[in-house]
Amino acid sequence: MLTKRIIPCLDIKEGRTVKGINFESIRDAGDPVALASLYAQQGADELVFLDIAATNENRKTFSTLVREIARHINIPFTVGGGITSVEDASILLEAGADKVSINSSAVRNPQLIDEMAKAFGSQFVVVAIDAKKVINSWIVHTHGGKKPTDKKLFSWAEEVQQRGAGEILFTSMDHDGTKNGFAIDALSKLNQLLSIPVIASGGAGNMGHFMDVFQLGKADAALAASIFHFGEVPLPDLKKYLKDRHISIR
Repeated sequence: MLTKRIIPCLDIKEGRTVKGINFESIRDAGDPVALASLYAQQGADELVFLDIAATNENRKTFSTLVREIARHINIPFTVGGGITSVEDASILLEAGADKVSINSSAVRNPQLIDEMAKAFGSQFVVVAIDAKKVINSWIVHTHGGKKPTDKKLFSWAEEVQQRGAGEILFTSMDHDGTKNGFAIDALSKLNQLLSIPVIASGGAGNMGHFMDVFQLGKADAALAASIFHFGEVPLPDLKKYLKDRHISIR
């Protein structure tokens, strides 16, 4: 059985780590470089760094901040936000990112997934999908969850895999920031449909939610933000809790 991964996520806006509830009401959560180093020391398996304002403000992700974070950590590190071309991605790679995450730009131009997989290899390409349940369908949203699209979660996830993505980062907008648990049913269905790893995001509130997302949601990795940033669930305690319950964890 493959080892499950715990991934703290740093949402960055104007150089600070922020956290919102259901993609709104943003509050400050600290210095990204300090947080990144702390998580690396505490045993995080990977980190995700999303420049949440980059797509909205059409601004390129701060490669200088990426470089600074990369200097302080020794674990794999994914960067997203405002990446619209292979060139954008290579700047971030050179700055020290291990993987690049694309979201709105992949929906707008699905061919970008193929181009990036060809340029760097699938293992470098993460496609982030933000979706919200509308009536009975999971509808994909872009621009930090602000714009609904005509794409549906499951068919889009299959297309993304077929085009060469190495991993999918699925955020349930209905669960994001609520701390009521992950979108287990949707995750379990994604696991059945796909052969590439799925990172679950949105809804982590306690240690039991991680147990559920791995056992019931069959996720390969679980991502969380505020519970780590505000010290509600210390990483070392979470890893011990999962190990004690026979979840295969690093």
